[in-house]
Amino acid sequence: MGFLRERFARHVAWTSDSPLGLAVERAYGPYIELDNGHRLIDFISGIAVSSIGHRHPRVLSEVERQLDRHLHVMVYGEFIQRAQVEYATLLCSRLPDSLETVYFTMTGTEANEGALKLAKKATGRTKLVAFERSYHGDTHGSLSVTGRAIYREPFMPLLPDVTFLPFGETEALESIDRETACVIAEPIQGEGGIRVPRAEWMQALRARCTETGALLIFDEIQTGFGRSGTLFAFEGFGVVPDILTVAKAMGGGMPLGAFVASSEIFGAFRRDPPLSHVTTFGGHPVSCAAARATLEVILEENLPARARSIEAHIRRRLRHALIREVRGKGALLGMELADKATTERVVRRCLRAGLLLSWTLHSDSLVRLAPPLNIDFDVLETAVDIILKVLGEAEA
Repeated sequence: MGFLRERFARHVAWTSDSPLGLAVERAYGPYIELDNGHRLIDFISGIAVSSIGHRHPRVLSEVERQLDRHLHVMVYGEFIQRAQVEYATLLCSRLPDSLETVYFTMTGTEANEGALKLAKKATGRTKLVAFERSYHGDTHGSLSVTGRAIYREPFMPLLPDVTFLPFGETEALESIDRETACVIAEPIQGEGGIRVPRAEWMQALRARCTETGALLIFDEIQTGFGRSGTLFAFEGFGVVPDILTVAKAMGGGMPLGAFVASSEIFGAFRRDPPLSHVTTFGGHPVSCAAARATLEVILEENLPARARSIEAHIRRRLRHALIREVRGKGALLGMELADKATTERVVRRCLRAGLLLSWTLHSDSLVRLAPPLNIDFDVLETAVDIILKVLGEAEA
């Protein structure tokens, strides 16, 4: 595959000076096979995408069935498409009654863009509140509410009227006022370091938004669909958002995102002017068919409960002098190591030993642990053994 590597280097845009550059031959279940025959345990699930593994048979079957029906037929929202309707119905049946209407997108950042627009239009307000260390995507609106200045500053000016508050601090919530259109938050900060807030803080956030009339957006793009140990992370905190954004694991490996709200809130997109938000490929029927199969597997196999078992197993076994902390919920965990150099060395050596790991975007000493929710426990055991062996070698 030398020619492929050469053309990758020449024709495919990079966003770092040192991409992994692994040439993928095929992927199945918890494994990725490379062109050199090396097989990796995928312990990051394509960054929380492949939550039921790669190429799940149920997903492939539904994709094939939809291919026999049709592909794209019309810009989103104008035609009745069975795959969209069936999946939206199933998804909403698993959500609180106030989250009854789905707007499909292709990606998570598009879902957040749509949610921000919807909140501003529904409330008639302009002020946006987000949190330090948050990550909501790289398009202009999503980047505007991402709480890391190093990523925002090269693209300034971004959206105006954005206020960043410290994540998890109750006193700071007083900054949410009656000029605030919305507050956007991750129930568990993913790229910010797998940071889990206290339930009391989440409930105070919900109460403050209700008091001021600000709409509460929960970005569950990484935490949704069982990853955190409940189907959606907000369930674990006893609060319900006004708008929910989802993507990643949603499509079972196919590109799909969505934002979900009440039909009343979505009414804002139908007037002054109508067609206030449109998309060409959002809710692609093949992706929706794959997503329905994915959600059925998650529910039938009770994978949120399995995520809790994965957490318990990893916490029980993953103990070493070089590990400062293992934090997170369910199968969204972070292993904090001493420093950047140690982290890079451990991740690199695990890769050579057959285990794919990475760190989070905002933290270079936190190793992401996010295996498929249906990973066999003997494979999980092998992965942990590799980590412990590599840590032992790094300590020596």
